[in-house]
Amino acid sequence: MASQEIEALANALARLPGLGPRSARRAVLWLIKRRETAFAGLVDALATVRENLVECPICGNVDTTSPCGICADPRRDARALCVVEDVADLWALDRARLFTGRYHVLGGRLSALDGVRPEDLNIAGLLTRVAAGGIDEVVLAMNATLEGQTTAHYLAERLEAYPLRLTQLAHGLPVGGELDYLDEGTLAQALRARRPVS
Repeated sequence: MASQEIEALANALARLPGLGPRSARRAVLWLIKRRETAFAGLVDALATVRENLVECPICGNVDTTSPCGICADPRRDARALCVVEDVADLWALDRARLFTGRYHVLGGRLSALDGVRPEDLNIAGLLTRVAAGGIDEVVLAMNATLEGQTTAHYLAERLEAYPLRLTQLAHGLPVGGELDYLDEGTLAQALRARRPVS
């Protein structure tokens, strides 16, 4: 039986996404075995992020600099803007290194069931950025959920007055996916988005 302090650490780690009680205990044991090097580095990193964490006033990303590293990067294409629901989506897309433009984080998605209305999201900030000019394309990178697609449709209506190209991420069959393992929604979207064989 571990001490109260060690159990408290394991319980704190178990509350993190992706970690359950067993994974948290394994992480604690790993930290204990490497306490001379691992604890100090982890504590320092947590303290540094806690002290310096800010939300980017331009795009809504979280970083330790303001504006964030993406908005401050002069190599980014300022004419292309990718709209995402959450910071996790921004990080996932940027990790792929396929989109070289800038981002805009809405901070969620429209949901009548959860009471999330357009004014609860950072849609005004998006419209301000687009109205300022210089953006040729807006990519709506919403999740393929009912709420995500509702949000994309609402944004498309709000952005249709601006002279820009409005695009959306493709949905459908994943590369390497097998039909018998896919859900009906994914298959339906793949059929609706079918294209000619070239």
